Amino acid sequence: MEAKHNTLHFLSLTLISLLHFSASFTPSDNYLLNCGSSSNVSLFNRVFVGDSASGSGFVSRGRSISVTNNKTPPPNSPSPYNTARVFTSASSYSFSIKKIGTHLVRFHFSPFSAQGFDLGAANFTISVNLLVILTHAHVNETVIREYIMKIDTNVLEIVFSPLGNSGFGYVNAIEVFTAPGDLIVDNGAKLVSANVDEYRNLSSQVLETIYRINVGGSNLTPFNDTLWRFWVPDVEYLALESAAKRASTTDVPNYQSGCASREIAPENVYMTAQEMNNNNSTVGERFNITWKFPVALGGAAHLVRLHFCDIVSKSLNLLYFDVYINGYAAYRDVDLSVMATNELATPVYIDFVVDSDDSGLIEVSVGPSDLSSPMRINAILNGAEIMRMVNVSNLHAQNVSTVSKKKNIWIWVAPVAGGGFVVLCLAMVSVLLALKRKKKKKKKLKTRPSESVGWTPLRVYGGSSHSRMSERTALASPGANGYYCLRIPFAELQAATSNFDKKLIVGSGGFGMVYKAVLRDNTKVAVKRGVPGSRQGLPEFQTEITVLSQIRHQHLVSLVGYCEEQSEMILVYEYMEKGPLKKHLYGSGLPPLSWKQRLEICIGSARGLHYLHTGFAQGIIHRDIKSTNILLDNNYVPKVADFGLSRSGPCLDETHVSTGVKGSFGYLDPEYFRRQQLTDKSDVYSFGVVLFEVLCARPAVDPLVEREQVNLGEWAMQWQKKGMLEKIIDPHLVGHIKPKSLKKFGETAEKCLAEYGADRPTIGDVLWNLEYALQLQESGPRQELPEAGESNELPTNSIAPGDPSPSIRRLEDDGTGSSEINTSQVFSQLMNNDGR
Repeated sequence: MEAKHNTLHFLSLTLISLLHFSASFTPSDNYLLNCGSSSNVSLFNRVFVGDSASGSGFVSRGRSISVTNNKTPPPNSPSPYNTARVFTSASSYSFSIKKIGTHLVRFHFSPFSAQGFDLGAANFTISVNLLVILTHAHVNETVIREYIMKIDTNVLEIVFSPLGNSGFGYVNAIEVFTAPGDLIVDNGAKLVSANVDEYRNLSSQVLETIYRINVGGSNLTPFNDTLWRFWVPDVEYLALESAAKRASTTDVPNYQSGCASREIAPENVYMTAQEMNNNNSTVGERFNITWKFPVALGGAAHLVRLHFCDIVSKSLNLLYFDVYINGYAAYRDVDLSVMATNELATPVYIDFVVDSDDSGLIEVSVGPSDLSSPMRINAILNGAEIMRMVNVSNLHAQNVSTVSKKKNIWIWVAPVAGGGFVVLCLAMVSVLLALKRKKKKKKKLKTRPSESVGWTPLRVYGGSSHSRMSERTALASPGANGYYCLRIPFAELQAATSNFDKKLIVGSGGFGMVYKAVLRDNTKVAVKRGVPGSRQGLPEFQTEITVLSQIRHQHLVSLVGYCEEQSEMILVYEYMEKGPLKKHLYGSGLPPLSWKQRLEICIGSARGLHYLHTGFAQGIIHRDIKSTNILLDNNYVPKVADFGLSRSGPCLDETHVSTGVKGSFGYLDPEYFRRQQLTDKSDVYSFGVVLFEVLCARPAVDPLVEREQVNLGEWAMQWQKKGMLEKIIDPHLVGHIKPKSLKKFGETAEKCLAEYGADRPTIGDVLWNLEYALQLQESGPRQELPEAGESNELPTNSIAPGDPSPSIRRLEDDGTGSSEINTSQVFSQLMNNDGR
């Protein structure tokens, strides 16, 4: 019944679209070429003229030949794809331009073999009016490459240049036509970074369409679009499908009151949407809907155009939401009623300009605003477009003209005949920019060089596909800490795991199964194999390698290597004999840990986390601290593991990182969840839950107990505030914990779970207090530690050499195990040497 309803709904939307198609846009310039043919053919009710026809005159110079696919074409194959023009030398097309301004230029490629040419093996570049827009094209599937650019001359010249001695180029069809004047406007786009500024002169950029998404809707073909575009569904890109709920209407959108026209996006895009699925019991009250789009790795600037139309509200001014892009708060408190001049169901769009980052993703999220009424928490998105800015490699490397207090310099290197000159110019630009950055002393993470992400997913037939890491360049250039030295052949891992024998599985998680294995050099390892053929874990895979290949610490799990052959994503770690801390606390029947062992495990874990937070310029925030991510070796030494969700911390002039919420329920910082503002205090909150988990030997979330006990953090805090924490501790610990040690441990966990991050201690402060709790457990009255510099001998449990250590502070003891700071209100405390 539901399928029938969906079919009828789709047909109704299609009919509405066709009824309005008569008002289609008529371009001043409109060239449609059927390349390699003398015949005219039809494609989506548009006539493509043969470029070999007598008097056509489009091919102006160079050597080229026409080829025809001799094989029977696939059923319903568009006829322009049965012929092609092959270029054996640099060759060009020339088009006379009637109207100066923005144009759409599309290239159609559909490879076949004919007359000695395997078109799938072609390798060439394309330039338009001397600007190279496509390099090292290797076209082995049917795709359309679309570019939006401003043409400011009366002639448009497109040059195909073969690469290599045996190289050649080809094309099946070309479109060149005038774009509507409001398709790309100069002002109004938001430059998304640490500070959101305005991006100007947008129309002067060459834009390559990477994604065009009909959010909440179905595939749209050029029949449904006045600019003859393809739109694909969004489900493939949703990070968590259950967080979203489709919305649709049969009412035609009101184009009169908004900033969008039918040429900006067709009716069908604005008549469907995804909204927050507030009925989903697996998520909390406030959450984001997130879409992840694979793009070129860090360095490329992109235009992100988001489409909105309020088809979910019953009256005005009910819907407020926030927009996040790549973790930045790109637009706060969006009010579509105001943007649509107080009309419901009115199409609007917002443009954002953003750099791709090291994750190889552009992440778009919408979520509730602080202005949202508790009874009307919602957020929507109707459509999304992502376009790569071809002649801007990096928004931070090449300053753009923005409304900003910074002095900006525009640098543009035009393609010229001498390749050496171009390299020299680029080298000079790089040096100047490096000096400028150094002068500003602005600390930034290194970004990877710009690279091609492969051919656009605007595919004529079948679903989109995206290359994995093995089809891209390496994660980073090899060097002292380069990634190449970490590679392990798939064959070796296959042998080490007896072809991934199920008997060797020692764990599992969202990424995949974990196998016990022994490498050829007799190294015992844990092999974590991602689900084959899935892109779900790709960002986590990249992040894990990025983080662990650069750090080494006795309380962080070491990465032995990785493998990304044959579409596999495999991570290889040092083997931790005793497994996760969780199974030693409850549920596995293992012998219970002593209180001293538990304290030492908490102290070691805090050391590893402290190194993450303070051992780098910006620090690293783990984002998924929990008992299953603390592993124990054969001697019960703890090591923090699983860095797939890690993020670099805020810069020196920032207080937080704005990003979509990631983590595990029961451990998630409520302030981070509400505000999507990540700090190292979010890890501290999660660690506080782990402390109570260690003390009480029960899960962070247990749905099988009474309602008030389900959430461990909340339940334990109630008993802690009553001063009766001993009532809920692990029965195995009853009578084995000294009251002062328990009191100090409970105070530490309580401060970690403060509602606001500003009220929580640093992880360094937590570390000192846990060491003090161990002292209180093992000794009588404590002594003072020597002042810093009085002794070169480190206590047994002190922070390892090389760890940035908290400064030592003198305290007074009131005799109960509670200490007050007499020099500052900072939470950290001075330890003595007793019991170390």
